[in-house]
Amino acid sequence: MPATQSLHLSVDCVVFGYNDSGLKVLLINQKGLSTSPETTPRSQLPGDLILMNEGLDQAAQRVLFELTQLEGVYLKQFKAFGDPNRVKELKDRAWLQSVRNLPDQRVVTVGYYGLVSLQDYEPRPSSFAGGVQWSELNEVGPLAFDHNSILDEAFETLQEQLESQHISFELLPKKFTLTQLQALYEIVLDKKLDKRNFRKNVKKMSHVVPLDEKQTGVMHKPAQLFSYEPQKD
Repeated sequence: MPATQSLHLSVDCVVFGYNDSGLKVLLINQKGLSTSPETTPRSQLPGDLILMNEGLDQAAQRVLFELTQLEGVYLKQFKAFGDPNRVKELKDRAWLQSVRNLPDQRVVTVGYYGLVSLQDYEPRPSSFAGGVQWSELNEVGPLAFDHNSILDEAFETLQEQLESQHISFELLPKKFTLTQLQALYEIVLDKKLDKRNFRKNVKKMSHVVPLDEKQTGVMHKPAQLFSYEPQKD
């Protein structure tokens, strides 16, 4: 007979943050007391088991808040991860033994990506998060469990849905310039865009609304500000 094993379900949140310095991802540091190189806790995505009485979307919001104190974040489910060997390294197993009652049970996780403007959110560690920080996307090192793979999948989803789902505006301030919008597109899509064509296409979008306002406190010529109004889609 095939081996049987109890199954747990969790959520993991890949929260991307953006400002003029670039695109970042939110990571937590596992809280732990070990000083052994083999079992020292590592960085990971914010995630935890769901409760019996909650749905997945509710769990994602709760877990993110419990670990980072961020709330009201745009979160969208993108993929489930169920490799039976998700937790195989000694460091991962040792850390789970310190925070879970049943550390050896198999866990399938549902991934959510989140989008925020960095100027609007300041995370603070809580629960089993010993620390929390925004990390440069291209400087993320080895993460716990299979979280590097989850991060990669989340970024690919962001690239695919950036234009079709109008999600780029979740990463921008409520009032933004077209230069900021273009810079975001170029960073996420990893390619240069023609300025004239980009602006021409944006100005055809009914949901991108020009404001009778300009930037303030800048050294260069102030640019016009725009806002995103989804009801005009």
